[in-house]
Amino acid sequence: MSKVTQFRPGLELVAAYRAGKPAPVGPDGRSVKLSSNENPYAPLPSVVRRLAAALPESISRYPSIAAAELTEALAARFDVSPDNLALGSGSVEVAAQLIHALAGPGDEVMFAWRSFEAYPILVRVAGAVPVEVPLDADARHDLAAMADAITDRTRLIFVCNPNNPTGTVVSAEELEAFMARVPSDVLVVVDEAYVHFDVDADSPSGIDFFRRYDNVAVLHTFSKAYGLAGLRVGYAIAPDAVAEALRKVAIPFAVTRLAQEAAVASLEAEGELQVRIDEMVLERDRLTRALRDAGVAVVPSQANFVWLPLGEATADAAAALERHGISARAFAGEGVRISIGDPSENDLVIEAVRAEGIGGAA
Repeated sequence: MSKVTQFRPGLELVAAYRAGKPAPVGPDGRSVKLSSNENPYAPLPSVVRRLAAALPESISRYPSIAAAELTEALAARFDVSPDNLALGSGSVEVAAQLIHALAGPGDEVMFAWRSFEAYPILVRVAGAVPVEVPLDADARHDLAAMADAITDRTRLIFVCNPNNPTGTVVSAEELEAFMARVPSDVLVVVDEAYVHFDVDADSPSGIDFFRRYDNVAVLHTFSKAYGLAGLRVGYAIAPDAVAEALRKVAIPFAVTRLAQEAAVASLEAEGELQVRIDEMVLERDRLTRALRDAGVAVVPSQANFVWLPLGEATADAAAALERHGISARAFAGEGVRISIGDPSENDLVIEAVRAEGIGGAA
């Protein structure tokens, strides 16, 4: 047994990140994992071909830290300077870069709650102070309350839009009013991990706000819509000085050659990808209607998941789904987040909800 017992003060407050549970085997022999918001479809053939070609030289050699081809492709895609881009191993690692670059011990990092589970973990690991502002009654960001909570120690504010795990969005008008109250030396990060699934016409464009405000950065990932969760690549679009700071605190060689190749290929195949995104949005809406028709409360979602605010019935609902071979993400005492699967997987969710009477379903 290790004799090392002295750890950094405050580490006892840090909860380890909890990954989505694997699915058990259901009565029909199926296992359906809908706990991690993964893309249910196989990789695009063009992406697979590029990975296969790059594989021989991608294992024994270090990847390029500059990731020049991917950086140039992203700069062209969003019409920004390469100097505005910082890459990382998924958007969660870039979020960590932002926190480490901008906040130190005693500084405050604000976000809505409940929101992305990693936010408080990353903030505490950096030695900063997490400030959690409760969502409103509709499970949306309460931006007015967040503006009220800003202090002279606030360094960074995350706005997760669409929000994980509720799928709700803020409007452009609300974000505009919020920015009018945020001091110019506080960075607002619009975390758009699920932006591809957002079809709400009133939703803000993070890139538009980045262009108009000197204290806005945008987070994107290739893990969700692009289906590259296993390769880990995300990025920030940020003011030059912020992006430069992120590169200083980034983990060297974190974005592998395979991840870079897959991301470039995915950008080149966005038309093909959009067909899949449209299918997932249709499936999200179909699942939402079916659950509501069964008597289940479902929060309107603009992401690739739906949120069931089940409160104290959460644990029982998650267990009921598992009896049918389905794993969902349960937040004790709050609700269940169910990722959108393929049509057959979503059918299984509907059948399980009806059979088990989850959330009052008949």
